[in-house]
Amino acid sequence: MSSNGRFFRVALTADFYDSEGTCKFRDMGLALFDSHAHIQTSVFEAHRPEIGAEQVADVQGVVVLTPSVTAETVSASEDLLAIGRFGVGYDSVDVGACTEADVVVFITAGAVDRSVAEATVGWMIGLTHHMRVKDRLVRTGAWDARTRFMGSELRDRTFGAVGLGGIARETVRLLGSFEMNRPLAFDPYVDPAVAGKLGVALVSLEELMAASDFVSIHCPLTRETEGLIGRPELSAMKRGAYLINTARGGIVDEDALFDALESGAIAGAALDCFAVEPVTEPQRFGRFDNVLLAPHSVAWTDELFRDIGLSACRSMVDLSLGTRPRGVVNPEVFQRRGFQAKWSRLRCGRNPGVQGNHTA
Repeated sequence: MSSNGRFFRVALTADFYDSEGTCKFRDMGLALFDSHAHIQTSVFEAHRPEIGAEQVADVQGVVVLTPSVTAETVSASEDLLAIGRFGVGYDSVDVGACTEADVVVFITAGAVDRSVAEATVGWMIGLTHHMRVKDRLVRTGAWDARTRFMGSELRDRTFGAVGLGGIARETVRLLGSFEMNRPLAFDPYVDPAVAGKLGVALVSLEELMAASDFVSIHCPLTRETEGLIGRPELSAMKRGAYLINTARGGIVDEDALFDALESGAIAGAALDCFAVEPVTEPQRFGRFDNVLLAPHSVAWTDELFRDIGLSACRSMVDLSLGTRPRGVVNPEVFQRRGFQAKWSRLRCGRNPGVQGNHTA
């Protein structure tokens, strides 16, 4: 408990836990709360696709894994101060409604960079070396067919990033030892001088699609990026190029991509995300041997969840103590009188000598 006798209550969505109430993940960073006695945690009793208003009625913060946050979610709670997305995507959150309700929204900026970058590089190697097909050749006893699946190296190839945020920058760094060409990026919000220091050439989307051997999506899903990669963009790609999407499914026109793969217009693809999730029936892209698929978890590692959790927990602690957290996506909320009054009323004093209180 804080020195002024109040708790700052943080709830976690139910999908972090199984039906027995056991956490599905090895480490979510919750131990950070142990040195902050004023933080009290709980878990939603039920998982819903959208968070209900009554689920947030008695909490100040919510750490969200997969459910959507809608205008209805934030419509009734006078004490809800923060929505923390467990990751960096926030297309499932109605940010405008949160701002109007004086609720700050933050993401775990930077925490996902290494893991997603490693997965991207791994997929690049997996695609060019035909690993999926070669695995099947051994499993089916088709050893002699191996001569039909000669691969290619990353050396002398060109990596193109759609979006030059933290994940793309880390991917570029990891690719530095593969003797590739100078990487390209399309990102209208990045200063060319900054890109230049990273060794990246900023180009138009059209130029990137035409010149890259790997087109890798690293931008958020917004109104501006929805359907960004459509038929014109895919038709501009080299016949031997690959598309990799670890961002959001809605950025790529899936019908256009399917047609490009079926016709052989591009060499292959790797997809971690889809326009409609979860995928509970056989996915149509699964018929292609030159496509790698994952259930929006290709980058999930113990280290990733630990780092994301630590970031989310640190942001909740910061808010509870009156400090602005990292990764805020609606910074204008801090200028609202309603938010300022709520934040002042709900924040707690420091009491570092007492252990935290967990009910999760």
